[in-house]
Order: sequence, then C-alpha cells, then structure tokens
Amino acid sequence: MPMEPTQDPFEDRLGAALRQTGDTFDTDRPALIAAGHTRGRRMRMRRRASVLGGAASLAMVGVGATLILPGTGQDADKERTQSVGRTGTAPAASAAAAPTPLTGEEMIAALTSLLPDGKVTGATAQGTSTGAPYASLVYDDGQGAGAVAVSLSRVEPDSQSARETTTCPDKTVFPHDACRTTRLADGSFLMIFQGYEYPDRRVDTKRWQAELVTAAGQHIHVSEWNAAAEKDAPVTRPEPPLTPEQLEKIATASAWRGAVDAIPEEPKGKPTSGTEMPPGADGTAVVKTLEKLMPKGLKVFSEGGQETEYGYVVVDDGQGATLVQVNVQPDMSDVADQLFGPDAETLADGTKVAVRQGPGEKGGEGVVMWTVDTMRPDGRRVVISAFNSGSQHTPATRETPALTIGQLREIALSEQWLTLL
Repeated sequence: MPMEPTQDPFEDRLGAALRQTGDTFDTDRPALIAAGHTRGRRMRMRRRASVLGGAASLAMVGVGATLILPGTGQDADKERTQSVGRTGTAPAASAAAAPTPLTGEEMIAALTSLLPDGKVTGATAQGTSTGAPYASLVYDDGQGAGAVAVSLSRVEPDSQSARETTTCPDKTVFPHDACRTTRLADGSFLMIFQGYEYPDRRVDTKRWQAELVTAAGQHIHVSEWNAAAEKDAPVTRPEPPLTPEQLEKIATASAWRGAVDAIPEEPKGKPTSGTEMPPGADGTAVVKTLEKLMPKGLKVFSEGGQETEYGYVVVDDGQGATLVQVNVQPDMSDVADQLFGPDAETLADGTKVAVRQGPGEKGGEGVVMWTVDTMRPDGRRVVISAFNSGSQHTPATRETPALTIGQLREIALSEQWLTLL
C-alpha cells in the first residue's frame, strides 16, 4: 500500500480510553460484535499498519484509541491523582456481584430500564454468551433522537490498559469539551468524557461517554451521540440526550458487573507466539529524552505523553509554536514492509528511514506535518513528527515547523532512544 503524506502516525495514540466501542458503533449495523474486547498490543499494531499503510502502526490509539486516541499528558495525570479518594455522584455498585448471564433481549431491557422516560427504537444487542455483549438503541426524550450504546468486557486489573481506559486524553492532542476521572468508593475508576465524533469538528456530531473499570477488572463502556447514529446521520439536537450524571448512573448499574462476570473466560494455555511484546519504552523517559534532543534555541513550553512509548513537547523558537511528537516502539519488524516503501532509504547498518511532508489531517487551518520514520534492523522503531502549530487541531502559527527535516532525522536516529528499549 503506498504511503500517504497526510496520514498521521500518531493518530492511534490520542486517547486510549476512546478506542473501545466508540470507533465501531453504528445503530444501523451490528458493528459492536467485536467491541469491548481488550486487544493485545501486537494485534492493534498489525491492524493499524494494514489499514493505514506506511504511516500508522501505533498501539494506542488509542482505542482504541481504541482513538484512540491517543496521549494523556500531565493535566490528565494530575486529574487522575487528585481524584483518588473521591466518591462518585452515583451510588457505586458492589464489585462482588454474582455472575448474571444476559441474553441480547435482556441487555436491551437493562439499558432501557436505566433511561429516562422517552421513546426507544432500533435496538440491537448480543448477550454475554457471545463473549462480546453489547446493546445499542436510538433514544428520544422528545427533544431529538440520539444513539446510545453500552458494551461490556474485562480488563486486567491495575494494568496499563485499565489505567489508560479511564484516563482523560490530553487536550493538546485530542480536543474535547470536558473530561473528568473519579475514583468511586469501591475503588472503581470512572471517566466521563464529553467530546466529538471527529476531533477536527468536521461535522457537529458530539460523542459523550462513560468508562468504568472496577478493581476486579470489569469494564463497562457507555456512549451516546446527538444524532441517531455515530456517523453519517444528521445532528438532531445540540447535545446528546443524557447528562453526564445520567451516563454515570448507567455505567455504575449493578446489572452490568454481574453480566461481565458471566462472560465466558477465554481459554488459557494457548500458544502466545507472535503476540508477546517486549516492554514498551517508559513514557516519562520518552518525553525527557525528546526534550534533551531538542535543538538549541527552542524553548519547551509544554510536554506530555502516555505511560509507555509516546511523548510530545510544544516548542517555540520565537517565531511561533511547534508541536513535536515521538513514538518509540520495540520489535516492529513484522510490519516493516507496510511502513517503509520502495522509496525508503536504507543506511549502512540496515536502518530504514522514510521522510514524509504534507498537510496535516486534523483540521487545523494551514497546518503541515513533517515526519521522519526510522526502524533499526532488530525492529526498534522511532518515528517523529513536527507541525507548524502548537496543536494539530488549531491554525498554523508559522509557515513551517520550527525543526527542519534534518533535525528531525538526527533526533530519530539518536542512539539515546536505544537505551529505552
């Protein structure tokens, strides 16, 4: 697949909590069948690489991102830290709920019973016996129809995936209106996100969602839109039909926890060849290394990243802000052919280098993106991008990024990255 210069190799990094059902739900088709599963990092990398060709193979995300999407940033980490010890506005259900299998019809009935008075149409669902339970419907409170969906899954307690799922995305890389993370009395973490179906706001469809992860690893995802479908449906109302408090009530309902416990366990002892991944680079170390490698004359105004592999800085040379972001990944050899086309350069030591320059794709007026993608012979990948704006979603602040392609190349090929993997 040819590489497109406008594809952003970091788009799957923008808001890990958003990579669940939000990227697959559509009330007009049963796309939620596979939603709610916690995907292995390797599987996500392969899928993104095959879909997005040479420019994207990142694990984030994401979320899924999935998106995904991508980095958490320092503000999000601060929100999460400050939330410890708080109690939610809705009663927290017991994490020890007995397993309660639900059919598809019962999933719909449970979701409907938690909605305020209104009209429900277009309901579809799958029960817990499928391993991917969900319910989706169109709800109208008399002020306009809105799609509402819930999906259930398991996540490893206190894992990176669990933490990312309930961590608010960084506004620098994933614009949204509001987000909060709260720790409930029973130890569960709840994230309430208020954003948009498309972060670049190319349409006015809003997506609000609740992500609940319990101390036992039960994951309940609830999403709603201010349209009758996630995509390709006209906006019917200014905001989605449920308030953040009502989303929280649905997500914390006790019925869902018992239903998660009833999902069949995946067989254990399966061979894991091809799915195991070496540990990713520590996210804090990625950001600090990126800062150290910035050329002289650039002042760092802000920074952020994820728990592993991804980091960014916003710099200014006095001529305007530039967002610089990097992803450091281990063992990406299996997707090298999709990331590096015939025009890629191969250095004497076998390292592959690809350069891409083109317009940004996140909606910022006049934004351009310059990318240098590198992969060592052992599969260690460092990909760095710079923009002529402090954010991909805001208008350009300068004609070109503050870093040249040569400077980006030098940073990407630095031996310092190899000490992190």
